[in-house]
Amino acid sequence: MIVCSRMWTLPEASEIARPNANVEESNMPVAAECGSKKIQEKQDYRDILQVQDAHHDVQSLDKTIASLETELSAARSLQESLLNGSPVAEDFKVSESIGRRKYLMVIGINTAFSSRKRRDSIRYTWMPQGEKRKKLEEEKGIIIRFVIGHSAISGGIVDRAIEAEDRKHGDFMRIDHVEGYLALSGKTKTYFATAVSLWDADFYVKVDDDVHVNIATLGQILSRLALKPRVYIGCMKSGPVLSEKGVRYYEPEHWKFGESGNKYFRHATGQLYAISKDLATYISINKHILHKYINEDVSLGSWFIGLDVEHIDDKRLCCGTPPDCEWKAQAGNICAASFDWRCSGICNSEGRIWEVHNKCAEGEKALWNATF
Repeated sequence: MIVCSRMWTLPEASEIARPNANVEESNMPVAAECGSKKIQEKQDYRDILQVQDAHHDVQSLDKTIASLETELSAARSLQESLLNGSPVAEDFKVSESIGRRKYLMVIGINTAFSSRKRRDSIRYTWMPQGEKRKKLEEEKGIIIRFVIGHSAISGGIVDRAIEAEDRKHGDFMRIDHVEGYLALSGKTKTYFATAVSLWDADFYVKVDDDVHVNIATLGQILSRLALKPRVYIGCMKSGPVLSEKGVRYYEPEHWKFGESGNKYFRHATGQLYAISKDLATYISINKHILHKYINEDVSLGSWFIGLDVEHIDDKRLCCGTPPDCEWKAQAGNICAASFDWRCSGICNSEGRIWEVHNKCAEGEKALWNATF
């Protein structure tokens, strides 16, 4: 018997005497070093691994819960559509029949009936078309759609024009929403609720149709955050609450934000932002009681107040047009999105987006060679 001044550590399996050992060997004490640092280091290492495993289990559980909530939300959305007599999107029917596959992100491009030239300029620059777009969905797990609702008189001439354009390109996501500039908060809410019911993705992105996007760079940024729960990423800002009628971005509910001259809570600028699936699911489940402010980026930020949400401020999502994004590209810091702040998008985007694309694009190879 050996007496040590420290707690005796159980021996490793390899250190236990063999059953068929001779008597002389069996009388030998089990190999161990009193006060050995080696055993303590092993134990510490096991403790670290156990903590890491527990952290991973918690993250996996969060994702599983979010996935179940998404399925519930999708079932509710389908039930509402059937009860209200609304048509069910073909994408939804297909996804239900073959099972929901996992995507990295859904990019919804906010557009209007009058923005045909903007849509075409995006189709011919940063948005893949035809078979390439299908390949992007199948190989990279990235969905891209123009998001639009319907006119006040459903089935009117503008609705028929969109239907004809969709038959030609097949890149629209029609939502149950009456179009109008002052109704952007409602459109954003409906977009997220509809997108999360159609596609099971890690992230849901909203971008305006006068912004240039580098898809691979955006995908790399978001893929690094895939294991984090409740992520809200964009270029965070806190602008003044404007209480004077007639000015741009006037806030009719300015009194809710305190005294004159106060600022909004921190929120992502509206040109481009992304939220994780659990937040999109939250919007879908609670869409009927989420308050809509006049400015849609303020509305989105307000929906997450009081929730345990991680706000991520990434300036690669709000670069300026050349020379800003051009210099950054030359330095190896590719921008995910570029636009002009003074125009809240690319000024005269129908013509200038070509210039931005030629000088700031990541290149087609970067997209197809990217691993997310």
